Amino acid sequence: MLSNVWHQINVPLLYAVPVFILSVAVEAFSLRDHDHEKTTGYLAKDTRTSLSMGVGSLVSSLIFKLATLVVFVFLWEYVAPWHIPTDTWWSWLLLMVVVDFAWYCNHLFSHRVRLGWAAHQAHHSSEYFNFGTALRQKWNPWSEAIFWAPLPLLGFAPWTIYVAFMVNLIYQFFTHTETIGKLPRPIEYTFNTPSHHRVHHGSDTLYLDKNYGGILIIWDRMFGTFQQELHRPTYGLTTPIGTYNLITLQYGEFAKIARDVRGARTLRDKLGYIFAPPGWQPAKAREAAPRPEPAVNG
Repeated sequence: MLSNVWHQINVPLLYAVPVFILSVAVEAFSLRDHDHEKTTGYLAKDTRTSLSMGVGSLVSSLIFKLATLVVFVFLWEYVAPWHIPTDTWWSWLLLMVVVDFAWYCNHLFSHRVRLGWAAHQAHHSSEYFNFGTALRQKWNPWSEAIFWAPLPLLGFAPWTIYVAFMVNLIYQFFTHTETIGKLPRPIEYTFNTPSHHRVHHGSDTLYLDKNYGGILIIWDRMFGTFQQELHRPTYGLTTPIGTYNLITLQYGEFAKIARDVRGARTLRDKLGYIFAPPGWQPAKAREAAPRPEPAVNG
């Protein structure tokens, strides 16, 4: 039984992987003559880093799914007051909307809380924006479990949650490109598009902390985190890491948090370094000579 469920969970992503690779190849070929000094197109070592991080993400996601699947099945089976059917069009539509909202909340958390940002910042570390960058994923998907946990309690079967989430990620892959300009206005108003997601990856002051939506951009419009693309963004972190070392990219910010927590004098300051926004400092530290801030995108 578990093997059948696991098969259903992995089918969408397994089918998508060859499409991802083909899309990267086609986009890279089409942009081969662009000026790399303007960070347009592809840089070989940057793309290799992104692909390596993508492979690592598949492994960490496998472990994450195995662990959370057991918890979600328990919540759905023994705690949920009802079970939503899995064989109706409306239940899948409802699930896609709920999963997308959960993604928005998790994405917001990953930018506004330093502990969440420590895991997520790896995705924003590239100064290029292309399909390869879409595969530059974190190896620490722990926060997703927090925001997905209410879904089995609402009655959604655990395997359907993972399928809907993977469809969401597949959609987001195609928003990581500069080859598509703005789409027709109704689409731009409702859905997350390459234009909207370029803003999200921008390190420009105007673009920071904007456009967290996965499939739908309406959440950003509703909660005041939307920003229209007005000029080509400057991609990457506001304080570039300057390395292609996978361990540093994935875990460097966690090490900085540990260093700051060890050096903090009060419990309040220790908690601030963990749960406050990236770049937060205690009042006394802000009054003293400034020190380098964590590498942040938002």
